[in-house]
Amino acid sequence: MRIWISIGILVLWAAMALFGPFLPLSPDAIDLPKILHGPGLDAWLGHDDLGRSILDRLIMGAQTSFIVSLWVVLISIIVGTVIGATSAYFGGWLDLVVVRIIDVFLAVPGILLAIALAGVMGPGIENVVIALSIVGWVGYARLSRAQVMALKHRDHVVAATALGTAPQTIIRRHLIPLIAAPLIVEATFGIAGVVIAEASLSFLGLGVQPPEASWGSMIRDGTRYMLVAPHMVIAPGIAMMLVVLSVNLFGDWLRDRLDVRTRQR
Repeated sequence: MRIWISIGILVLWAAMALFGPFLPLSPDAIDLPKILHGPGLDAWLGHDDLGRSILDRLIMGAQTSFIVSLWVVLISIIVGTVIGATSAYFGGWLDLVVVRIIDVFLAVPGILLAIALAGVMGPGIENVVIALSIVGWVGYARLSRAQVMALKHRDHVVAATALGTAPQTIIRRHLIPLIAAPLIVEATFGIAGVVIAEASLSFLGLGVQPPEASWGSMIRDGTRYMLVAPHMVIAPGIAMMLVVLSVNLFGDWLRDRLDVRTRQR
């Protein structure tokens, strides 16, 4: 039952992101008489400090978090898998260089590096995607390298090498399909991390810029009115909490489903 609730929340999140632009919403419409009004029949989640509908901005913020998390995870998993699998397969000086680069990235907290990169490149959703992708590929590279190191001496890989198969073909057809399961599980947890990271950058003013909506910027704007209009913070905060919790629960469920030992029990 719990996993179905989580999947339902994720489907709702994706639906808001994909179909939000086609709905009759007015996330930027300023209505001065309704400034800081609480939830009501005209606006289920109330209005913000400019009289804008929080529900409309929440839906558009879902689009921002969905697009950023999708692109960051997609770029990170492709770049990280290619780098990690290639370095593990060839070994030698290439693997040594890649390992040292990974160690350097892991020595610096990822969110601090993302903040520094976003600050240098400037605010904007494109720069947020680039900054988080530069930070995010390391985990996938480390995981794919460890998996390929354990698989490259298997009989079918040795046989393919003996038959003269090109290294890139061996990596693409014989190794990456075997490590796809742990990478997919890692990607689900990566989505949750990117949602929080994007909200953090937007909270600091380094993400999407006004009037575009983001859950992080909505929370930032609401912190000034916590005592008189707590709904400004509660609505985006609960939305982000539900999405992150659902992604993590879905990742746990997916890990158990892809684990042969757990499935046999």
